[in-house]
Amino acid sequence: MSDEESPLEPFKRATTATMRVLAEDPELEVSFGQGTPTLRGNHARVPLPAMGSDAEEISAVRGIADAFALRIAHHDDALHARNRPEPGVALELYESAEEARCAAIGANRMKGVAANLDASLDADCRRAAFDRIQTRGEAPLGMAVGLMLRERMTGRPLPESARPIVDQWRQWVEERAGGDLEELVSAIDDQPAFSRLARTLISDLGLAADMEDPPEGSDEDSEDMESMSEESEGSADLEPQDAAMEDESSMDDNAEGESMSMDMDPEQDDAEGEGQDDGEDPAPDAQDDRGRINVDVDYHPFTRSHDEVISAAELCEPLELDRLRGLLDAQLQSIHAATSRLANRLLRRLMAQQNRSWDFEQEEGILDAARLAGVIVDPSSPLAYKQERETEFRDTVVTLLIDSSGSMRGRSITIAAMCADILGRTLERCAVRVEILGFTTRAWRGGQSREDWITAGKPSQPGRLNDIRHIIYKAADDPWRRARRNLGLMMREDLLKENIDGEALIWAHNRIVTRPEQRKIMMVISDGLPVDNSTLLVNPSSYLERHLKYAIDQIENHSPVELVAIGIGHDVTHHYRRAVTITDAEQLGDAMTEQLAALFDVESPRARRIARSA
Repeated sequence: MSDEESPLEPFKRATTATMRVLAEDPELEVSFGQGTPTLRGNHARVPLPAMGSDAEEISAVRGIADAFALRIAHHDDALHARNRPEPGVALELYESAEEARCAAIGANRMKGVAANLDASLDADCRRAAFDRIQTRGEAPLGMAVGLMLRERMTGRPLPESARPIVDQWRQWVEERAGGDLEELVSAIDDQPAFSRLARTLISDLGLAADMEDPPEGSDEDSEDMESMSEESEGSADLEPQDAAMEDESSMDDNAEGESMSMDMDPEQDDAEGEGQDDGEDPAPDAQDDRGRINVDVDYHPFTRSHDEVISAAELCEPLELDRLRGLLDAQLQSIHAATSRLANRLLRRLMAQQNRSWDFEQEEGILDAARLAGVIVDPSSPLAYKQERETEFRDTVVTLLIDSSGSMRGRSITIAAMCADILGRTLERCAVRVEILGFTTRAWRGGQSREDWITAGKPSQPGRLNDIRHIIYKAADDPWRRARRNLGLMMREDLLKENIDGEALIWAHNRIVTRPEQRKIMMVISDGLPVDNSTLLVNPSSYLERHLKYAIDQIENHSPVELVAIGIGHDVTHHYRRAVTITDAEQLGDAMTEQLAALFDVESPRARRIARSA
């Protein structure tokens, strides 16, 4: 070392040379500096140890460098991406398993690399306080599974700081997927097989619902369904729809924005049409010739000029939406066991109802192979054919209407967002189109509407005095992958203001009732009665509640749309005929599964009643 050379230069040279050898890439570019370590393509950025660092700290930095080099040598990004699940717990587990595989290959071949990787893992766990974990909710499942795989593949004990994570999950994981772990260990040197087995592991742990949209045409399309009943093979019928979704998702941002505007404009016309129908000269009929509900003649807004129907993406910057979606994913992860069980049970129930049914003894159609033996025995017997019976279940659309008011702040809106996430993903996997909407107001205690009323001299009985905001989180024709990020907007507290439920129900109903699907289901997720102080102060105290009852009555008794309500911490059975109340996310299990699955009977009691009255 020359007199002017930094004491860290030998460390840099040695680390760079080692990384190039491990990566089997003499052109690997390595840089050093403070901040987060990164690996992008052929360039790795490695942290520098501080002057005076002890041996453990230096080994930890070397462990980061070794992990990067091993990933370059033994990991195929394209193959990995082909089987990657949707963001969430499943993706975290998938990434953690692949990281464990690459690390284990190096640890099994070189003891020095194994020691460095252990030191790096120990430093990471201590920095994240994983050594002080005491409950399962504090331990990330994805990381726990990755550590269990690493332990099995290397035969080395985990550092003390990493054990609390694994201890919280070991028994639970081994009971459900112990065999999958062993198969993954045997596939350590075969990334394609390892990737497929990782998807099976994810499915067996109840996270299949997070594996949205497997690659089109790949052999892994059905891997995430292995933990479910054989009836789910009917999901192959979703391929044409998935292909259409793939085409839609390939549009650029501008085209996507134009598509959203096209989706919204007719609905804005509907909302404005309601105001025109029910202004000073309301239509005498409660419904128009397309089945859309008109606002009650005893209810009216002072003005609609400040109301808005808006896409969630227009209310928030993309980076902020990503951050908010991350908060929702963190909440989903904390109760992933309950939500995954719900999604899988519901998916099995709905898939079972999509079984093919056949009409036999037909004169034309598909040859009935079961009758061929009889024809061979008696050639005079006529050939028999069968025809597949059309399944009514698939011709269904569901609207989720979510109360996004201030009273939902905190746990309630989190549960509502989780409901929307679980139901949206699960129903779409069953070829049921899903629309997710929200409703709130643009301001507290009035807004521009109230200002206009004051300017007009405060006339008596002005009607609704606030600017309503109706939010489209996901349009029915949008694929889930393009809309999932929008649900994070529910976690933004400044969005949550007041709620005017009656108009929201009519708006959501009028969006769904004109769609071509034969089955139309609307689910309302709310925590109580409508509240808008500016309106209630200058109108009768029951003004908003009375209009809500009117809207519910029109839908339940005079519309083909089937209505069900989910009360978040509030009993909604006093208003809705069909309702269920949830007080905590852990109750998303049996009650909601039964409630939702019952809605998808091929011919529900409500459908029969409507058919009889037609």
